[in-house]
Amino acid sequence: MNDAQLLQYFQNQQTQPGWFSLLHIMIDSMVANAGEAESRPFLIQMGETLAARHPLALARTVGELESQINLQLARFNWGYIDIEASETAMLIRHMALPVPADEAQQASWNNAFSAVLEGIYARWLRDQGGKPHVSLWRESSPSATVVHFRYQNSR
Repeated sequence: MNDAQLLQYFQNQQTQPGWFSLLHIMIDSMVANAGEAESRPFLIQMGETLAARHPLALARTVGELESQINLQLARFNWGYIDIEASETAMLIRHMALPVPADEAQQASWNNAFSAVLEGIYARWLRDQGGKPHVSLWRESSPSATVVHFRYQNSR
């Protein structure tokens, strides 16, 4: 299966007509009315609230954490992650991000949905024992369907 076929498979699974369209319109309208920078804190807060409503089981290892996150993402039908951990940071690669079929809308959707994911991952990591001073942020990503986050002490 090539990348285009895989992307089409995930898009068909993740973007139910009606619900995904409504969600996309709501987020697009919010960003258009309030602005991207002004919408970002609200979208992060939405992610944190969603993570609080869907907590993870306590993980003892990075592998268990990755499994717990992937179980929850599978319930949401939002793709999957892998985690690359070092002594000073964790890189979370979120793959198969749900995207609108219209390529012209993908960049704005990716930015908004990534803010929601940033809130989700930050809350889940804090709930696993992460310290409030350790930051999670989005890094540049290779495509519309892949998002990279870094969790690292910025002190």
